[in-house]
Formats: sequence, C-alpha cells, structure tokens
Amino acid sequence: MISPRDTLGRPLRSLRISVTDRCNMRCRYCMPEQEYAWLPRESILSFEEIDRLVGIFAGLGVDRLRLTGGEPLLRHELPKLISLIRRHAQIRDIALTTNGILLARYAEPLRQAGLSRVTVSLDTLRPDRMLEFARSARHQDVLAGIAAARRAGLTPIKLNVVVVRGYNEDELIDLVAFARTQGTEVRFIEYMDVGGATGWSVEQVVSKQEILDRLGRAFGGVEPTDHSDWAPAERFILGDGTVVGVIASTTQPFCRSCDRSRLTADGTWLLCLYGEAGLDLRQALRDGLPDQAIARRIHDAWTVRRDRGAELRAEAPQRGALYQLESLQADPHREMHTRGG
Repeated sequence: MISPRDTLGRPLRSLRISVTDRCNMRCRYCMPEQEYAWLPRESILSFEEIDRLVGIFAGLGVDRLRLTGGEPLLRHELPKLISLIRRHAQIRDIALTTNGILLARYAEPLRQAGLSRVTVSLDTLRPDRMLEFARSARHQDVLAGIAAARRAGLTPIKLNVVVVRGYNEDELIDLVAFARTQGTEVRFIEYMDVGGATGWSVEQVVSKQEILDRLGRAFGGVEPTDHSDWAPAERFILGDGTVVGVIASTTQPFCRSCDRSRLTADGTWLLCLYGEAGLDLRQALRDGLPDQAIARRIHDAWTVRRDRGAELRAEAPQRGALYQLESLQADPHREMHTRGG
C-alpha cells in the first residue's frame, strides 16, 4: 500500500502513542482539577495490540514513534513494549516524553530495551514552584532522572519547558544555563489552550518573540539555525553558542507541516491534537480484522485529513480555553493526559 499524504500534502510519518492516561503530577496546564474520569482498565491497549498497530503504521510509512501518557513510566514493564516495537525495521527512532520522576529507576532498562532518546518536562528549577504548580514535591527525583538518562546514553536529551506568564517566565535564563551544564537542549513551549488548560488565557502566553528577545538580551544575540520543515521546534543559536528550541504552537501555528498523529491509551487514533473525533482501532483489533483491512482504514482516513486545529484556534475571536470543565468530564478523550499532549 502506498504511503498516504493528506489533503495538504502532509505525510503519515510520526506517531505518538499514549500508553496510559494516569499521571503522578497535576500540572496546571494539563491536569489542574481534583478528580478525573479515568479510562477503564479493560479498554487500555495491551502491549501486543500496540505492537501490532505499530507494525501496521510502519507499513504505511511511519518511522518515528514517541511514547507518552499521562506519565508513560507508570505503565508496568514499559521496557518490554519497547523491546517489541524495536523489532520493526522500518521504525528508526523511538523516543519517550516523561516528567522524569521515575526516570532514574528506568533509564538503563529503557536504553537496553532499545529506546533511542528521551524528553523530560522541566518547567521550573524551583522545588517550591513545582509543588505549587504541579502538586509534586519530587523535584529532586526529576533532576536525578535527567542525570540517569545522560549516564544511560539516552541522548540527545531535551528539556520541555511550558512557559506561563506569572509562573516561570523569569527562569528562562536559568533554565538555559542548567540545560547547558547537563549537556541537554531546552525547548520553550508556548502555553496552549488545549485539554485540561481550563484556566488558559491569552494574557498568560509568553510568545516566541518575547522568549527570543529575553534570551537575546541575556546571551548577546540569537540567530536561527537548521530547522526541519516537519519538526515542531524552531532551533536558535544564542550569542554564547548554546542551542535552544522554541515551539510556537499558539502564536505561529505550524499545522501545514505537521506529520504527527496520536494513538490514545485505549486505541483511538487522532489526526490532530485539537481533533474532536478519532478512528477506533482497538475495536478493529478486537473484532478480528486483518492487518490489511486496518491499514486501509488508516490510509483512507489520512488521505482526507484536512486538520489544522492550531491555525483555526489562532483565528478564533475572543479566544479562551478550548474546553470547560463540564465538557472534559463528559469525554476523557479530550484530556491531554489521555491523548498524549
């Protein structure tokens, strides 16, 4: 079967797989509420089901995987899954996005299983801020996880920083300095109005331009560097030679070069981070459909894809949070911890 392109010419190439909707943090931009409707345990895809879907997607041109959550390291025996999907010769890169709390324990087993690299979320260097913002006192565990990943060779290591005005925009310089000492690359992410970001407002967004202006003043200039048309982060070299990335999904959406799709923990395939509906691949698996029939469904869904959710949100008048609490509680698939962020 020919690898599909959608209506805007975007290839099916990068797949994010959520392995669990559970998380051990409660970040304000993702999981700010006290109670959640969790996916039923029996609905979660088994490792064998994920592995089979990876093989089908690989046959359609997908060559890059990213395992996400929730917090993916809460999924029991995750290295076993990595060992399974590493056997697909078409998959050239397997990455993991984690909050880092459990990474020190699993970094070496993950590497031995075949994980290529890791991205760690680190929004602040101040434990008190993490406790207030994410309701977790395990800041030191995150730092230990970053160090363990470096020792295990899970490189390049990237540090994701969601920049929220009034929370951490005063730490940009310190975070760049920390990343440099750790041999990692920091990626600043504009605050997005998706999923559980029910308190989102445009006033809290620190734009790419503001981020670069601050960095340029502190480090003696900033210049663009190599940038893949399909990569979400634009990379820049600071005056001291440090490389940083910025993901400007809110103020400068990159929908027309987005080759990413998402598989939720219970097997719903979403073609856009903002997508309302998806394709139920779990039911197709459990109904006994052959691989070719499932591949055809995926192929046909992608070829009619016209999603550009971030662009449409940027055009929305009087823009506010995408969802209110009631709609999130009614459909857990709208939560970022379910669809993989």
